[in-house]
Amino acid sequence: MVDATWLVLTAAGMATVAGCAWLALAMDVHWQQVHGSPGPARATRIALRVLGIAGLAASAALCFMADRPSMAVLVWVMLLAGGALSVALTLAWKPEALGVLWSGRW
Repeated sequence: MVDATWLVLTAAGMATVAGCAWLALAMDVHWQQVHGSPGPARATRIALRVLGIAGLAASAALCFMADRPSMAVLVWVMLLAGGALSVALTLAWKPEALGVLWSGRW
C-alpha cells in the first residue's frame, strides 16, 4: 500500500488557507480590499464564517487522519500559523487574489 500521508497533509494545508481566507472575507475591511464594495450581506457573512470554521475543522480532521494525535496537534497549529500568515500577506500585496474563494457577485 502506498503511503499517502503527504497528500492528506497537503489537503489539510489547503483547507487551512481556504478557512483562514473565508474568515478574513467575512470582515468588512478585508471584503472591501478584495471586492471593492462596502461589505458582504448578512447572509454572505454568515456563510463565509460557516465555511471558514468548516475549513479549519476539516484541516484538523485531516491532520488527525495523517498522524498520531500528539503530532497531529502540532502540525495543525503550525498549519494555522502558516495559513494565517499566507492570507495576511496576500491581503497586503494582492488582495484581489482571494476573490477566487468567494465571488463578489453572490
